[in-house]
Amino acid sequence: MAPAEPPDWLAARLLAWHERHGRKDLPWQRNPSPYRVWVSEIMLQQTQVQAVIPYFERFMARFPEVQALAEAELDEVLHLWSGLGYYARARNLHKAAGLVTAAGSFPTTQAGLEALPGIGRSTAGAILAFSMDQPAPILDGNVKRVLARFHAVDGAPNAPTTLCTLWGHAEAHTPQTCAAAYTQAIMDLGATLCTRRAPDCPACPLAERCAALAVGRVAEIPSTAKRGTKPVREARMYLIIAPTGVCLLERRPNFGVWGGLWSPPQREPSCSPQAACADFGIRAAAIAEHRTAPVFRHSFTHFHLDIEPHYLRLAEQPAAVGEGDRLLWYDPAHPPVIGLSAPAEALLASVREVFP
Repeated sequence: MAPAEPPDWLAARLLAWHERHGRKDLPWQRNPSPYRVWVSEIMLQQTQVQAVIPYFERFMARFPEVQALAEAELDEVLHLWSGLGYYARARNLHKAAGLVTAAGSFPTTQAGLEALPGIGRSTAGAILAFSMDQPAPILDGNVKRVLARFHAVDGAPNAPTTLCTLWGHAEAHTPQTCAAAYTQAIMDLGATLCTRRAPDCPACPLAERCAALAVGRVAEIPSTAKRGTKPVREARMYLIIAPTGVCLLERRPNFGVWGGLWSPPQREPSCSPQAACADFGIRAAAIAEHRTAPVFRHSFTHFHLDIEPHYLRLAEQPAAVGEGDRLLWYDPAHPPVIGLSAPAEALLASVREVFP
Protein backbone atom coordinates (compact mmCIF):
# COMPACT_ATOMS: atom_id res chain seq x y z
CA MET A 1 0.00 0.00 0.00
CA ALA A 2 1.27 3.45 -0.91
CA PRO A 3 2.01 5.77 2.01
CA ALA A 4 -0.65 8.32 2.85
CA GLU A 5 -0.19 11.70 1.19
CA PRO A 6 0.50 14.64 3.55
CA PRO A 7 -2.61 16.61 4.55
CA ASP A 8 -1.65 19.45 2.20
CA TRP A 9 0.29 18.66 -0.95
CA LEU A 10 1.29 22.27 -1.66
CA ALA A 11 2.65 22.84 1.86
CA ALA A 12 4.60 19.57 1.81
CA ARG A 13 6.16 20.37 -1.56
CA LEU A 14 7.09 23.88 -0.51
CA LEU A 15 8.66 22.74 2.77
CA ALA A 16 10.78 20.16 0.94
CA TRP A 17 11.82 22.73 -1.67
CA HIS A 18 12.64 25.30 0.99
CA GLU A 19 14.89 22.86 2.82
CA ARG A 20 17.08 22.69 -0.29
CA HIS A 21 16.65 26.10 -1.91
CA GLY A 22 15.07 28.55 0.51
CA ARG A 23 16.66 31.70 1.90
CA LYS A 24 17.85 31.01 5.43
CA ASP A 25 20.47 33.65 6.18
CA LEU A 26 18.70 36.97 5.79
CA PRO A 27 19.58 39.42 8.61
CA TRP A 28 16.11 39.29 10.17
CA GLN A 29 16.16 35.49 10.18
CA ARG A 30 18.94 35.61 12.76
CA ASN A 31 17.40 35.97 16.20
CA PRO A 32 13.88 36.40 14.77
CA SER A 33 12.36 38.28 17.70
CA PRO A 34 8.94 39.90 17.19
CA TYR A 35 10.63 43.30 17.10
CA ARG A 36 13.21 42.39 14.44
CA VAL A 37 10.66 40.57 12.30
CA TRP A 38 8.22 43.47 12.60
CA VAL A 39 10.79 46.04 11.46
CA SER A 40 11.85 43.84 8.54
CA GLU A 41 8.27 43.21 7.42
CA ILE A 42 7.47 46.92 7.46
CA MET A 43 10.61 47.68 5.46
CA LEU A 44 9.81 44.92 2.97
CA GLN A 45 6.41 46.40 2.14
CA GLN A 46 6.73 47.69 -1.44
CA THR A 47 10.53 47.19 -1.28
CA GLN A 48 12.78 44.38 -2.48
CA VAL A 49 14.93 42.31 -0.14
CA GLN A 50 18.32 43.46 -1.44
CA ALA A 51 17.35 47.12 -1.02
CA VAL A 52 16.12 46.52 2.53
CA ILE A 53 19.15 44.65 3.92
CA PRO A 54 21.50 47.63 4.47
CA TYR A 55 18.67 49.75 5.91
CA PHE A 56 17.66 46.98 8.29
CA GLU A 57 21.22 46.47 9.51
CA ARG A 58 21.73 50.20 10.16
CA PHE A 59 18.34 50.43 11.86
CA MET A 60 19.09 47.50 14.17
CA ALA A 61 22.53 48.86 15.01
CA ARG A 62 20.93 52.11 16.20
CA PHE A 63 17.66 50.72 17.59
CA PRO A 64 18.41 47.15 18.77
CA GLU A 65 15.28 47.01 20.94
CA VAL A 66 11.80 48.46 20.64
CA GLN A 67 12.36 50.79 23.60
CA ALA A 68 15.31 52.44 21.84
CA LEU A 69 13.10 53.12 18.84
CA ALA A 70 10.29 54.48 21.02
CA GLU A 71 12.64 56.87 22.82
CA ALA A 72 14.25 58.21 19.64
CA GLU A 73 13.28 61.47 17.97
CA LEU A 74 11.19 61.03 14.84
CA ASP A 75 13.82 63.03 12.92
CA GLU A 76 16.44 60.38 13.65
CA VAL A 77 14.09 57.58 12.58
CA LEU A 78 13.32 59.38 9.32
CA HIS A 79 17.03 60.05 8.81
CA LEU A 80 17.79 56.32 8.91
CA TRP A 81 14.80 55.69 6.63
CA SER A 82 15.84 58.33 4.07
CA GLY A 83 15.96 56.80 0.60
CA LEU A 84 13.78 53.78 1.46
CA GLY A 85 10.59 55.64 0.50
CA TYR A 86 6.98 55.32 1.66
CA TYR A 87 7.80 57.36 4.76
CA ALA A 88 4.45 56.74 6.44
CA ARG A 89 5.93 53.33 7.27
CA ALA A 90 8.64 54.96 9.39
CA ARG A 91 6.18 57.28 11.14
CA ASN A 92 3.88 54.35 11.94
CA LEU A 93 6.82 52.26 13.13
CA HIS A 94 7.90 54.99 15.54
CA LYS A 95 4.36 55.51 16.82
CA ALA A 96 3.76 51.79 17.27
CA ALA A 97 7.05 51.41 19.16
CA GLY A 98 5.77 53.91 21.69
CA LEU A 99 2.54 51.94 22.12
CA VAL A 100 4.39 48.63 22.54
CA THR A 101 6.76 50.14 25.09
CA ALA A 102 3.86 51.66 27.03
CA ALA A 103 2.08 48.28 27.05
CA GLY A 104 5.19 46.55 28.37
CA SER A 105 5.31 43.74 25.82
CA PHE A 106 4.87 42.95 22.16
CA PRO A 107 1.39 41.69 21.12
CA THR A 108 1.19 37.94 20.56
CA THR A 109 -2.18 37.75 18.81
CA GLN A 110 -3.43 38.67 15.34
CA ALA A 111 -5.85 41.23 16.75
CA GLY A 112 -3.25 42.75 19.03
CA LEU A 113 -0.78 43.19 16.20
CA GLU A 114 -3.36 44.62 13.79
CA ALA A 115 -4.26 47.23 16.43
CA LEU A 116 -0.82 48.79 15.95
CA PRO A 117 -0.45 51.50 13.29
CA GLY A 118 0.93 50.26 9.99
CA ILE A 119 0.22 46.56 10.61
CA GLY A 120 -2.41 44.84 8.50
CA ARG A 121 -3.57 41.25 8.35
CA SER A 122 -0.70 39.92 6.24
CA THR A 123 2.05 41.71 8.17
CA ALA A 124 0.57 40.51 11.46
CA GLY A 125 0.52 36.95 10.09
CA ALA A 126 4.16 37.19 9.07
CA ILE A 127 5.19 38.41 12.53
CA LEU A 128 3.30 35.55 14.20
CA ALA A 129 4.72 32.95 11.81
CA PHE A 130 8.35 34.07 11.75
CA SER A 131 8.85 35.08 15.37
CA MET A 132 6.44 32.73 17.15
CA ASP A 133 5.95 29.90 14.62
CA GLN A 134 2.20 30.39 14.86
CA PRO A 135 0.14 29.11 11.88
CA ALA A 136 -1.00 32.50 10.62
CA PRO A 137 -1.61 32.94 6.86
CA ILE A 138 -0.04 35.78 4.93
CA LEU A 139 -0.89 37.30 1.56
CA ASP A 140 1.82 39.60 0.30
CA GLY A 141 2.39 40.20 -3.42
CA ASN A 142 4.51 37.11 -3.93
CA VAL A 143 2.07 34.83 -2.13
CA LYS A 144 -0.88 36.27 -4.06
CA ARG A 145 0.86 35.40 -7.32
CA VAL A 146 1.75 31.84 -6.28
CA LEU A 147 -1.75 31.05 -5.03
CA ALA A 148 -3.50 32.77 -7.94
CA ARG A 149 -1.53 30.68 -10.44
CA PHE A 150 -1.73 27.43 -8.51
CA HIS A 151 -5.53 27.71 -8.30
CA ALA A 152 -6.00 29.65 -11.57
CA VAL A 153 -7.77 32.49 -9.78
CA ASP A 154 -8.94 35.10 -12.27
CA GLY A 155 -9.33 38.75 -11.44
CA ALA A 156 -7.08 41.53 -10.24
CA PRO A 157 -5.33 40.30 -7.06
CA ASN A 158 -6.40 43.34 -5.03
CA ALA A 159 -10.05 43.25 -6.05
CA PRO A 160 -12.26 42.45 -3.01
CA THR A 161 -13.70 39.20 -4.42
CA THR A 162 -10.29 37.99 -5.57
CA LEU A 163 -8.73 38.86 -2.22
CA CYS A 164 -11.43 36.91 -0.40
CA THR A 165 -10.74 33.86 -2.56
CA LEU A 166 -6.97 34.12 -2.12
CA TRP A 167 -7.25 34.53 1.65
CA GLY A 168 -9.32 31.35 1.71
CA HIS A 169 -6.56 29.49 -0.14
CA ALA A 170 -3.89 31.00 2.11
CA GLU A 171 -5.71 29.79 5.21
CA ALA A 172 -6.29 26.32 3.76
CA HIS A 173 -2.64 25.76 2.83
CA THR A 174 -0.95 27.18 5.94
CA PRO A 175 0.18 24.17 8.02
CA GLN A 176 -0.33 23.89 11.76
CA THR A 177 3.35 23.08 12.21
CA CYS A 178 6.48 24.51 10.57
CA ALA A 179 4.65 27.79 10.01
CA ALA A 180 7.83 29.87 9.83
CA ALA A 181 9.48 27.60 7.25
CA TYR A 182 6.30 27.36 5.16
CA THR A 183 5.76 31.12 5.18
CA GLN A 184 9.34 31.76 4.10
CA ALA A 185 9.04 29.05 1.45
CA ILE A 186 5.97 30.44 -0.28
CA MET A 187 7.40 33.96 -0.18
CA ASP A 188 10.72 32.74 -1.60
CA LEU A 189 8.99 30.79 -4.37
CA GLY A 190 7.19 33.92 -5.52
CA ALA A 191 10.36 35.99 -5.31
CA THR A 192 12.69 33.57 -7.12
CA LEU A 193 10.73 31.19 -9.39
CA CYS A 194 7.08 32.20 -9.67
CA THR A 195 8.02 35.72 -10.68
CA ARG A 196 5.75 38.23 -12.34
CA ARG A 197 7.62 38.01 -15.64
CA ALA A 198 9.43 34.97 -17.07
CA PRO A 199 8.59 32.52 -14.27
CA ASP A 200 10.78 29.42 -14.13
CA CYS A 201 7.98 26.84 -14.25
CA PRO A 202 10.25 23.81 -15.00
CA ALA A 203 12.07 24.38 -11.69
CA CYS A 204 8.91 25.01 -9.66
CA PRO A 205 8.01 22.36 -7.05
CA LEU A 206 4.30 23.10 -7.62
CA ALA A 207 4.31 22.75 -11.40
CA GLU A 208 2.78 19.25 -11.31
CA ARG A 209 -0.52 20.60 -9.99
CA CYS A 210 -0.42 24.26 -11.03
CA ALA A 211 -3.80 24.99 -12.62
CA ALA A 212 -2.59 28.04 -14.55
CA LEU A 213 0.31 26.06 -16.04
CA ALA A 214 -2.02 23.20 -16.97
CA VAL A 215 -4.19 25.48 -19.10
CA GLY A 216 -1.36 27.63 -20.45
CA ARG A 217 -2.34 30.80 -18.60
CA VAL A 218 0.65 31.47 -16.35
CA ALA A 219 1.40 34.73 -18.16
CA GLU A 220 -2.21 35.91 -17.73
CA ILE A 221 -2.59 35.13 -14.02
CA PRO A 222 -2.78 37.12 -11.87
CA SER A 223 -4.37 39.69 -14.12
CA THR A 224 -3.03 43.21 -13.94
CA ALA A 225 -4.95 46.40 -14.35
CA LYS A 226 -3.93 48.49 -17.31
CA ARG A 227 -1.81 51.36 -16.13
CA GLY A 228 -2.60 54.74 -17.55
CA THR A 229 -0.02 57.41 -18.17
CA LYS A 230 1.17 58.93 -14.91
CA PRO A 231 0.20 62.56 -14.51
CA VAL A 232 3.03 65.09 -14.31
CA ARG A 233 3.11 67.75 -11.62
CA GLU A 234 5.48 70.69 -11.49
CA ALA A 235 7.08 72.47 -8.57
CA ARG A 236 9.90 74.83 -7.70
CA MET A 237 12.31 74.13 -4.87
CA TYR A 238 14.02 77.16 -3.41
CA LEU A 239 17.46 76.78 -1.88
CA ILE A 240 17.74 79.92 0.23
CA ILE A 241 21.40 80.22 1.24
CA ALA A 242 22.71 82.57 3.92
CA PRO A 243 26.19 84.16 3.72
CA THR A 244 27.55 81.52 6.14
CA GLY A 245 26.58 78.77 3.70
CA VAL A 246 23.63 77.41 5.68
CA CYS A 247 20.48 76.60 3.70
CA LEU A 248 16.89 77.10 4.84
CA LEU A 249 14.80 73.94 5.11
CA GLU A 250 11.10 73.57 5.80
CA ARG A 251 9.50 70.56 7.46
CA ARG A 252 6.72 69.00 5.43
CA PRO A 253 3.39 68.09 7.08
CA ASN A 254 3.19 64.65 8.69
CA PHE A 255 1.09 63.25 5.84
CA GLY A 256 1.27 62.84 2.10
CA VAL A 257 4.40 62.79 0.01
CA TRP A 258 7.61 63.01 2.08
CA GLY A 259 5.52 63.49 5.23
CA GLY A 260 7.59 64.71 8.17
CA LEU A 261 10.77 65.14 6.13
CA TRP A 262 12.79 68.34 5.74
CA SER A 263 13.05 69.92 2.32
CA PRO A 264 14.04 73.13 0.57
CA PRO A 265 10.80 75.14 0.44
CA GLN A 266 8.63 73.72 -2.32
CA ARG A 267 6.30 76.11 -4.11
CA GLU A 268 4.09 76.24 -7.19
CA PRO A 269 5.83 77.01 -10.52
CA SER A 270 4.20 80.45 -10.53
CA CYS A 271 5.79 81.43 -7.21
CA SER A 272 8.53 84.03 -7.73
CA PRO A 273 11.79 84.10 -5.73
CA GLN A 274 10.62 87.29 -4.03
CA ALA A 275 7.32 85.67 -3.00
CA ALA A 276 9.09 82.56 -1.74
CA CYS A 277 11.38 84.68 0.43
CA ALA A 278 8.47 86.79 1.63
CA ASP A 279 6.91 83.64 3.13
CA PHE A 280 9.76 83.71 5.65
CA GLY A 281 9.95 87.47 6.16
CA ILE A 282 13.03 87.83 3.94
CA ARG A 283 13.18 91.10 2.04
CA ALA A 284 13.50 90.91 -1.76
CA ALA A 285 16.47 93.28 -1.49
CA ALA A 286 18.32 90.64 0.54
CA ILE A 287 18.61 88.38 -2.52
CA ALA A 288 22.17 88.94 -3.74
CA GLU A 289 22.17 86.32 -6.48
CA HIS A 290 19.62 84.05 -8.16
CA ARG A 291 20.56 81.03 -10.23
CA THR A 292 18.55 78.16 -11.64
CA ALA A 293 19.37 74.61 -12.68
CA PRO A 294 17.71 72.30 -15.21
CA VAL A 295 14.40 70.73 -14.29
CA PHE A 296 14.70 67.14 -13.10
CA ARG A 297 12.07 64.48 -12.54
CA HIS A 298 11.32 62.46 -9.42
CA SER A 299 8.78 59.67 -9.92
CA PHE A 300 6.29 58.39 -7.38
CA THR A 301 3.91 55.45 -7.63
CA HIS A 302 1.06 57.54 -9.00
CA PHE A 303 2.67 60.60 -10.57
CA HIS A 304 5.86 62.27 -11.77
CA LEU A 305 7.12 65.44 -10.11
CA ASP A 306 9.19 67.80 -12.26
CA ILE A 307 11.32 69.93 -9.95
CA GLU A 308 12.81 73.26 -10.99
CA PRO A 309 15.68 74.19 -8.62
CA HIS A 310 16.20 77.85 -7.73
CA TYR A 311 19.27 78.93 -5.76
CA LEU A 312 19.00 82.20 -3.87
CA ARG A 313 22.15 83.51 -2.20
CA LEU A 314 21.35 86.12 0.46
CA ALA A 315 23.47 89.16 1.20
CA GLU A 316 22.72 88.92 4.91
CA GLN A 317 21.54 86.43 7.48
CA PRO A 318 17.81 87.19 7.99
CA ALA A 319 17.34 87.85 11.68
CA ALA A 320 13.61 87.20 11.41
CA VAL A 321 14.05 83.57 10.37
CA GLY A 322 14.75 81.40 13.40
CA GLU A 323 14.77 77.67 13.79
CA GLY A 324 11.88 75.75 15.28
CA ASP A 325 9.55 72.83 14.59
CA ARG A 326 8.94 74.06 11.04
CA LEU A 327 12.18 75.74 9.94
CA LEU A 328 15.83 74.74 10.09
CA TRP A 329 19.09 76.27 8.86
CA TYR A 330 20.93 73.29 7.40
CA ASP A 331 24.73 73.41 7.65
CA PRO A 332 26.25 71.12 4.99
CA ALA A 333 29.58 71.19 6.82
CA HIS A 334 27.92 69.79 9.95
CA PRO A 335 24.73 68.11 8.73
CA PRO A 336 22.14 67.44 11.43
CA VAL A 337 20.51 64.05 11.88
CA ILE A 338 17.22 64.66 10.07
CA GLY A 339 15.07 62.97 7.47
CA LEU A 340 15.61 64.18 3.91
CA SER A 341 13.99 63.07 0.68
CA ALA A 342 16.27 61.92 -2.13
CA PRO A 343 15.73 65.15 -4.15
CA ALA A 344 16.45 67.27 -1.07
CA GLU A 345 19.73 65.44 -0.45
CA ALA A 346 20.76 65.88 -4.08
CA LEU A 347 19.91 69.59 -4.10
CA LEU A 348 21.74 70.29 -0.84
CA ALA A 349 24.80 68.47 -2.20
CA SER A 350 24.68 70.68 -5.30
CA VAL A 351 24.83 74.01 -3.47
CA ARG A 352 28.63 74.12 -3.40
CA GLU A 353 28.73 73.50 -7.14
CA VAL A 354 26.36 76.39 -7.82
CA PHE A 355 28.00 78.75 -5.34
CA PRO A 356 31.61 77.51 -4.90
